[in-house]
Amino acid sequence: MKYKGLMIPLLAATLLLPSAVYAHRVEGKVETGAIVVTAHYDTGEPMSYAKVKILAPGETVIFQSGRTDRNGRFCFFPDTGGDWKVVVDDELGHRLEIIVPVSESMGLKSDQKKGQSITSFLSRYERALTGICIIFGIAAVLFWWKGRRMSKRG
Repeated sequence: MKYKGLMIPLLAATLLLPSAVYAHRVEGKVETGAIVVTAHYDTGEPMSYAKVKILAPGETVIFQSGRTDRNGRFCFFPDTGGDWKVVVDDELGHRLEIIVPVSESMGLKSDQKKGQSITSFLSRYERALTGICIIFGIAAVLFWWKGRRMSKRG
């Protein structure tokens, strides 16, 4: 029973040390050399948000899938040369199949050093806010502890 007073500070310390405090930064890269496929109807209207499947040369497993943007565009980075098959399907009966020839001279690279690194500024502010919250949390527990001790004396 004499350790009952330690339960709240111990619980507070446990809640203040989640794995989010030790989270990693978010980074991104801007690269060039992608292949952009644009799909549109014969009226000129883009095939917005249509399903896209990309198959590598000689493969039956889908290399990449997704949807076009509102302008009917889809971007992918091929990792080998050859004839890539791109299938765009709007799920309303319209289907487009394109063979995209990719050569080694198009700058196919697998190194991660190419491209400009971008660090998210939001993660920096999140870390600062987390630190401030931890400091205020520890201060609140200490003031509570001191107030509790003072009330027992008086």
